[in-house]
Amino acid sequence: MNSIVRWDPFRNLASLQEQFNRLFEGNLSRDHDQSVLTAWAPSVDIYETENELVIKADLPEVSEKDIDVRVENNMLTIRGERKLDQKVKEENYLRMERSYGSFTRSFSLPNTVNTEAIQANYRDGVLTVTLPKRAESRPKQVKISVTNGRS
Repeated sequence: MNSIVRWDPFRNLASLQEQFNRLFEGNLSRDHDQSVLTAWAPSVDIYETENELVIKADLPEVSEKDIDVRVENNMLTIRGERKLDQKVKEENYLRMERSYGSFTRSFSLPNTVNTEAIQANYRDGVLTVTLPKRAESRPKQVKISVTNGRS
């Protein structure tokens, strides 16, 4: 069964812009010796629950000590580095498709996030950042009693 997907011309625009930025930044600022260390940005999923926002970033083969997560001026920034295996000489690679080197991902946070209670967990190559919502911004449910309008 085929599903119908609504066409959105702007859906991949941000991704395309990031790819262009990486293309130009990488080629203009990189020495020839570092050509295998292309710029990369880990893929992320962001979702919202009733009480929190969650960001999950794929960081395979990135050491926990090479990950930096911080909030400054309502901006969450994840920085890190995936290092090339030094046991294998560069000239011994037959194909190198994975990207290595430093990365930075930044996300603007809504005012509803309690920045003092943010937590990060790194497990199995996935960084999970949990951003709890402020209590006053969570949806409140109030039970209203209904009475008979007769006297």
